[in-house]
Amino acid sequence: MSLSSAGRIQTPVLDIAYEQAGDPGGQPVVLLHGFPYDVRAFDGVAEKLQGVWVIAPYLRGFGPTRFRDEGALRSGQQGALAQDLRDLLDGLGIEQAVVGGYDWGGRAACIAAALWPERIAGLVTVDGYNVQNLAYAGEPAPPEWERTYWYQYYFQSERGRRGLERNREELCSLLWRTWSPEWAEAAAAFPASAPSLHNPDFVDVAIHSYRHRFGLVDGDPRYQEIEDRVAAEPPIAVRTVVLESGADGIGGPSAADDREYFTGDYRHQLLPGIGHNVPQEAPEAFAEAVASLL
Repeated sequence: MSLSSAGRIQTPVLDIAYEQAGDPGGQPVVLLHGFPYDVRAFDGVAEKLQGVWVIAPYLRGFGPTRFRDEGALRSGQQGALAQDLRDLLDGLGIEQAVVGGYDWGGRAACIAAALWPERIAGLVTVDGYNVQNLAYAGEPAPPEWERTYWYQYYFQSERGRRGLERNREELCSLLWRTWSPEWAEAAAAFPASAPSLHNPDFVDVAIHSYRHRFGLVDGDPRYQEIEDRVAAEPPIAVRTVVLESGADGIGGPSAADDREYFTGDYRHQLLPGIGHNVPQEAPEAFAEAVASLL
């Protein structure tokens, strides 16, 4: 099966667009993309899953997903992404789902698993406990890692905002290629996802995300309770598979270092040669991880 059927669901904040595959009567599997990607990351994963209902939503600021209120803050904070996932489950009438994601989507999945474990049947997370601890946002990382975060610092300036606005495809294609340095198909795969970056809220959501995580802008008050709970670094007790990129162009610690945050059934798998866009680069490994939780 493949992601070939589209749907929409209204939540209190968003009109969420999603693509789906499989039997709506099967066990739900929600797959969440990152920045600056979209649901095309999961085409190969969906093709390898059988007997389940796969839902891949476009995150806020991407593709056809839209804010319902013109005046709503275009927040990209982690609490907003997690609440969007819960609202999606509610809107689709899903009591419990296996969730999987990477980058922004992995963050939403991890937070949902930590805060609402009764809604999450299993978790596939790329690079471990993918949750931001904002209390340490001002602490420096090793210089070799810091140099790979250039885009985050760029987005703190109005020059960076204008750069993302005017050069979004060139900039995001560069990120795809540098974050997946051993993926020969990165440049060829990018055009299929590029239209999603022309969502009218893409720049505002992205800039807010990268400024909020550094404490430079306020979050949306409606998500403050989630942010407060996440600040305590709650453990994840649901069954989890951690996939670790073996060739990620973004520096950071090993996902294995996060083992203490997972208190339930746990499996860690290193993927040699695979960069940041794990489901699109290694769909078989990602699908196998999902299937092991069904």
